[in-house]
Amino acid sequence: MKAVAVVLLGLAMCLSSAAAEEEVEVEGDDVRGEVTYDRRGLIINGTRMMLFSGEIHYPRSTPEMWPKLIAKAKSGGLDVIQTYVFWNVHEPIQGQYNFEGRYDLVKFIREIQAQGLYVSLRIGPFVEAEWKYGGFPFWLHDVPGITFRSDDEPFKRHMQRFVTKIVTMMKHEGLYYPQGGPIIISQIENEYQMVEPAFGSSGPRYVRWAAAMAVSLQTGVPWMMCKQNDAPDPVINTCNGLICGETFVGPNSPDKPALWTENWTSRYLIYGNDTKLRSPEDIAFAVALFIARMKGSFVSYYMYHGGTNFGRFASSFVTTNYYDGAPLDEYGLIWQPTWEHLRELHAAVKQSSEPLLFGSYSNFSLGQEQEAHVFETESKCVAFLVNFDQHKTPKVEFRNISLQLAPKSISILSDCRSVVFETAKVNAQHGSRTSSIVQALGDIINWKAFIEPVPRDLSKSMYTGNQLFEQLATTKDETDYLWYIVSYENRASDGNTLARLYVESLAHILHAFVNNEYVGSVHGSHDGSRNIVLNMRISLMEGDNTISLLSVMVGSPDSGSHMERRSFGIQKVGIEQGKQPLHLLNNDLWGYQVGLFGEENKIYMQGAKNVEWIATNNLTDHPLIWYKVKIKTNWMFPLYDDKLYLIIIYFVTQTTFATPAGNDAVTLDLTGMGKGEVWVNGESIGRYWVSFRAPSGQPSQSLYHIPRSFLKPKDNLLVLVEEMGGNPLQITVNTMSITRVCGNANEFSVPSLQSSRKDPQVRLWCQGGKRISAIEFASYGNPMGDCRSFGIGSCHAESSETVIKKVGGDVLFP
Repeated sequence: MKAVAVVLLGLAMCLSSAAAEEEVEVEGDDVRGEVTYDRRGLIINGTRMMLFSGEIHYPRSTPEMWPKLIAKAKSGGLDVIQTYVFWNVHEPIQGQYNFEGRYDLVKFIREIQAQGLYVSLRIGPFVEAEWKYGGFPFWLHDVPGITFRSDDEPFKRHMQRFVTKIVTMMKHEGLYYPQGGPIIISQIENEYQMVEPAFGSSGPRYVRWAAAMAVSLQTGVPWMMCKQNDAPDPVINTCNGLICGETFVGPNSPDKPALWTENWTSRYLIYGNDTKLRSPEDIAFAVALFIARMKGSFVSYYMYHGGTNFGRFASSFVTTNYYDGAPLDEYGLIWQPTWEHLRELHAAVKQSSEPLLFGSYSNFSLGQEQEAHVFETESKCVAFLVNFDQHKTPKVEFRNISLQLAPKSISILSDCRSVVFETAKVNAQHGSRTSSIVQALGDIINWKAFIEPVPRDLSKSMYTGNQLFEQLATTKDETDYLWYIVSYENRASDGNTLARLYVESLAHILHAFVNNEYVGSVHGSHDGSRNIVLNMRISLMEGDNTISLLSVMVGSPDSGSHMERRSFGIQKVGIEQGKQPLHLLNNDLWGYQVGLFGEENKIYMQGAKNVEWIATNNLTDHPLIWYKVKIKTNWMFPLYDDKLYLIIIYFVTQTTFATPAGNDAVTLDLTGMGKGEVWVNGESIGRYWVSFRAPSGQPSQSLYHIPRSFLKPKDNLLVLVEEMGGNPLQITVNTMSITRVCGNANEFSVPSLQSSRKDPQVRLWCQGGKRISAIEFASYGNPMGDCRSFGIGSCHAESSETVIKKVGGDVLFP
């Protein structure tokens, strides 16, 4: 039988089973040589290295998650964990530092070291990263006369102080490689070339200063600048992007290696957009091409685990989940087939490290859109055969071997003869992620509400002024909210109470209230005009009227030149009555209230006072309202035990509930809500905005991650602030897991390098200690479709399913 195929699909149920942890020997405190480099790669302990790296940001997960994330990255074939250092979490107030909890950088690096991996430390301190204010603490904005990221003395002074503090901390903890630590390379600045022209002659001077300042700190490891073609020696210029094998100009010195610091595994999601995933075939093609064309020896995936933008740390319009389609998803689950396909690529490259790092290089054409790249020593050889044609499957001749190249693919030939990996052929198993409802929170009796007061009295305002204040300068980016309050006297002689309210704003959302009554909202979008306009009919009373405008930011900017000059908030306000021209209120006396009453009084905390919670009753779909609920659970098992059998939820009653066994991730499904923020036991799990629908008609994000470390054995408190109106009775608590797995292979499939077997095979396995409990489909023959839709073809062995079921447990076939 020709081209026999096997397709399997297994249904994995939640069975409690503790996963075995790999024991890793920690390197001692021996003193080693400096990390150096040459044109072919980084040189560690005298050895040129081929390195695969993955970006994991410590503030976007929890310390309890770090060990398993790092272990899965290592199992995926990574050698290095890369991370930014986030200035604004470490120095939120000038001179006051925080390295605790999720911000414990040293603990994160030590965990990486304990698992035998290296660290690439991107100190920046500008990071962008879809992170609040690009990683800068907002107090930097208020330094007199400062110009960010330029040859500006106030900025350079503060930047040098922070960079020096981080380097000194790493040295004190012995974390640089020459000290016996895992840090093998560091980064200064970040993608500065993108904004450098805006600074004129100051830009190049700043680049030279930043490089010299970093090198002077004498870390014993190289420094790099990403997207900086003119990075001064000895700093290495590196590439960021999707296709660095095609776009990278290359090292700016013959003695520097080709490093790829950001290979984007997906695209970060913004509110109002649908998810855009990158295929594992495309990622693998880009990596193989960079290694082949650029003689690349360091590739870092951005992100390898994206995690969660807790609190208010996401930048403008960015969702709370971050790079959920990375090899490890938001919850730390392995994203298949991407993770395994890349693991196979890493193994294929690593087994040919010798010719790649030390061999002679040649390249030549195999056809109109086909080319060969060959690396060869006296005893070893590896070839990369590239097909750029996206539609055709050409037959090529290479060293007396005939090969067919799949459309847009690269075949890696070990010893320049045997195909060990094909970027376009995914033999890895596929997995389907399932969100399962643990409990619906639909009992209105359990919910309590607090209506956020609308400020009306100018005399009680925090600030007043005869002008419209800039929003971030007023809030110091400590809240998304700023109230603008003004009084307007209706002098209509004909008794007309109808008018038109006109507001222009450079914030992201605007809610308008007239005399304490909600009159409407307007919002912008990530890619739309910066200027949002509210233009609506309102009803006025005779005499004095209070107009209260709530200006809302959905994250601060994270990029662009002269961020310190960027302006946000309301720009123009006017009232039009009858045929009279628009009466501008810009220079009237305005009152300002920073933040919400509920924020200031921290009513999301257990035992918060100063508010009276009332029954929800008819208060669903109400704008600008707080909701809370608490539940008392009846279990007291250890929260982080791998044998955890229960999951927790939060509501105002002493209700108990049955929960699934296992240790699956916990989420809130907020599909029925509008826009706001949510807290669990006082910890903000981030902004939500499910009412902003994507072109598909679905919310950009409806499930919101609750790390288990945020939960208590009992009496968990859930609090939400809802701006636009939503129904909390539709909220559910869910668990997230991989419940279905699938794989396929045929006689032409390349055997896995992870197996000692020399023939193609299908191996199905479950994550999190689960085991396969049912086989839903199996066909030995020519089945139709793929893992999403499948069926029996014209050739099928009737005994396929019976044979597979007899295997039991994890399935290995044949």
